Amino acid sequence: MSDTHLEQASLQISAALADEFHRPVVKGFFDEDTYTITYVVHDPATKQAAIIDSVLDYAANSGRTSFASAGAVIAYITSQNLKVTWLLETHAHADHLSAAPYLQEKLGGTLAIGRQITHVQEVFGKLFNAGTEFERDGSQFDRLFEDGDTFAIGSIPAIALHVPGHTPADLAYVIGDAVFLGDTMFMPDYGTARADFPGGDARQLYKSIRRLLDLPRDARLFMCHDYKAPGRDTYAWETTVGAQRDGNVHVHDGVGEDDFVDMRTKRDATLDLPVLIMPSVQVNIRGGHMPEPEDNGISYIKIPVNAV
Repeated sequence: MSDTHLEQASLQISAALADEFHRPVVKGFFDEDTYTITYVVHDPATKQAAIIDSVLDYAANSGRTSFASAGAVIAYITSQNLKVTWLLETHAHADHLSAAPYLQEKLGGTLAIGRQITHVQEVFGKLFNAGTEFERDGSQFDRLFEDGDTFAIGSIPAIALHVPGHTPADLAYVIGDAVFLGDTMFMPDYGTARADFPGGDARQLYKSIRRLLDLPRDARLFMCHDYKAPGRDTYAWETTVGAQRDGNVHVHDGVGEDDFVDMRTKRDATLDLPVLIMPSVQVNIRGGHMPEPEDNGISYIKIPVNAV
């Protein structure tokens, strides 16, 4: 069966590779506390920009938030005289809190995520007993992307691809020749993302990854995280489709679906939950906003006991 959305993305990438004026400028900001890369992606012709997967600094021992990571992004955008038009989330992260509301207040832009965030809100709304006041319709975001939805960063075309498996709501954003993978793959020497969170599915993840690996070999791929694979001295977060197809330790060409699912399932069974999963998910399913303050004016993060 033809995948028209993937074909459209491939044509977009090929056009950008042939014309440097339609290739976005990408700047990554690495947060070593959560191993997360926030990206600022901009069109050099119009100076319009998107921020992808921003990080809010959060101290788990005190419950305090701060804005050093977001501040570095703001400083860069200001220094480059950029105008933010999009704040893009690849999914509701389980390892860091989103700084999107803070950045939107300071810089503007449309906050977007995948349509399937509503499924994630339903599952985790029940887990955290969020109550009927917590809307589970994605209304905390300005735009909910469907698979194949198109948009633009200035004059550079972009397309959202639904790539479930890590969570039901994961998106990859193809902007010019650059692909922002979210939590599907990591660098080739580290492999792939886990698929054992609620709604995750290793078989879906394999299909999503192989879909992305059908994009042109020279497409630039940008990881959401890097954990510095054994034997590598530095963090890294940019590679290509070709490098992943040739050398990804979990899913290079020749690795079949059943073998991948077996590997991923066994590996996931050995993994502990992310340190910040409880605050992260509660905040990120709300578009980066804290839970509503209680009658004393304070917001609280819930920790379900013996529930996960």
